[in-house]
Amino acid sequence: MYAVIEVGGKQYRVEPGMDVVHELVPGHREGDEITFDRVLLVRNGEGTEVGRPFLPSARVVGVVELVGRGRKVIVQRFKSKKGYRRRKGYRQPYMRTRVVGIEKG
Repeated sequence: MYAVIEVGGKQYRVEPGMDVVHELVPGHREGDEITFDRVLLVRNGEGTEVGRPFLPSARVVGVVELVGRGRKVIVQRFKSKKGYRRRKGYRQPYMRTRVVGIEKG
């Protein structure tokens, strides 16, 4: 059984027991239970259910394992012959969630 969920504008194919690294969902800490209700598709042994755009009765439940930040990305701006140089760094926040189960109502 698997499902396709939408988190932070991106789609992820998830199965029970799987770890998913996704965009930060505000208000959740490590060890908290998190519910994804934007389920696009659910596939089990009997068949496939596709939402339009979401399945109203399906949800994916997981436990937040890690809240962190990604690797630093360096952004540089430069204008030749003008002495203009700027350098900034950015670290994208993310969450790692272990999928506990897929519930379909």
